[in-house]
Amino acid sequence: MSVGVSRIPRIIAMPVAGLRVSYIRLAEVISALTYALDLTEGQRPGHTLRTALIAMRLGRELHLDDETMGALYYAALLKDSGCSSNAARMSALFGSDDQDVKRDMRLVDWHDRWRLAMRTAKNCGVGRNPLARVSHFLRIARTPSMTREIIQTRCERGAQIALVLGFPGATSEAIAHVDEHWCGLGHPVGLAGDEIPLLSRILLIAQTLEAYWSENGIDAAIDMTRQRRGRWFDPRLVDLVAPWKRDRTWWAVLADSANLEQAVLTLEPGGIPLHATDERLDSIAYAFAAVIDAKTPYTARHSTNVARYAVGIAMSMGADADMCRDTLRAGLLHDIGKLGVSNRILDKPAKLTDEEFGEIRKHPRWTWEILERVSAFNGFAQEAAQHHERLDGKGYPWKLDASQLGLLSRVLAVADVYEALTADRPYRAGLEVPVVLDIMRRDRGTAFDSQVFDAAAALAERGTFAVLAEGREDPFPQLRQEPAKFTRIASVA
Repeated sequence: MSVGVSRIPRIIAMPVAGLRVSYIRLAEVISALTYALDLTEGQRPGHTLRTALIAMRLGRELHLDDETMGALYYAALLKDSGCSSNAARMSALFGSDDQDVKRDMRLVDWHDRWRLAMRTAKNCGVGRNPLARVSHFLRIARTPSMTREIIQTRCERGAQIALVLGFPGATSEAIAHVDEHWCGLGHPVGLAGDEIPLLSRILLIAQTLEAYWSENGIDAAIDMTRQRRGRWFDPRLVDLVAPWKRDRTWWAVLADSANLEQAVLTLEPGGIPLHATDERLDSIAYAFAAVIDAKTPYTARHSTNVARYAVGIAMSMGADADMCRDTLRAGLLHDIGKLGVSNRILDKPAKLTDEEFGEIRKHPRWTWEILERVSAFNGFAQEAAQHHERLDGKGYPWKLDASQLGLLSRVLAVADVYEALTADRPYRAGLEVPVVLDIMRRDRGTAFDSQVFDAAAALAERGTFAVLAEGREDPFPQLRQEPAKFTRIASVA
């Protein structure tokens, strides 16, 4: 299973609304949110930030101009923004936890067929019986285009997210070709040599170097780049990296997790840092909601719908504009911690075990850890993370009661359950509105705030929620992924 970001948050009895910050750097927001991408990739906390530091050093040593450095900077931070879109397929094909597979397979040399086969076999059906493991391995072996398709899905989606967030074409292009190899045997297109965009070449060596350094140390990481010189990596970049082996002071900066974000922020190119306006913050929240919901084909619109329902409830209860904006962003991002949960659990069609439920119940903590890093979001981070708490103290993970829960968390709790019950899930079709309200009404006053539930029920019965679910408020509908079209691979007993 994947690990949390960097610490377990303390429990604060009553959330306090944060002061609105007048000027927030865009780089600060995206840098903080990269911890969510590290979760779903199964990488160690800070992987993306360290990759950015490596990429920017390479850019400086190549004497790239400011405009190109800016494109590289945001490409490095957003390189894994499409990673959730292949998680379900990875988990189904391998029959293992997708984060563990991704982390381990990133370290193997794909061009060495024997090592690749052995590493693939190692990651198939982890924890299952031998027959199941062999079955998954054979299915992968019989899917020759699997690697290309999985990488293409991730790269194309990441490139698209960079574009819709308004970053330059060079940023999007760099992400689209991050897994192309110098020899032409990479993916998704099979570009070779100088056909590969320079920024993609930089990102590839930067992320691979970081992964090896995190797992095996400096010497092994540098040796890996030499071994793959002229195959995976541009020889010129390998030659630039080789002398870094002796620069222990610089590697210490990468190892300093407490100051990692600040180190990345100081490298933002250009004279004036980009400003995270309210509009940009909304766009980022929508984009990351798409990342969250792409994790599994059964939550294609969950975060957006929860946000819409929650705003509808808040407005009907007289919330002001600031409260509604916080509600929108909190709804979009409330499940960001689910990026750390394996698709082996999220997509399981059968009843979950107690251990699997335990993994699910970790996601609110991860939501809090991620959102509290962002100054623009930490005012609602606690309440966004409390969407599974109950007034009677029987919720999770903190078992808070009515005296400890604010209005936003109460609204999100109702909106979240309503959306989940009306949506299709691996084990059942979505329920009709009267059935959903009857189920939820049993917990009125115990799990759900009575006034919040009554407001939601009125909106549902009038058809307002149905209209909201079909709305076009989402500025990036092209990122709204419908359930993935792939055949589920059944567990082999």
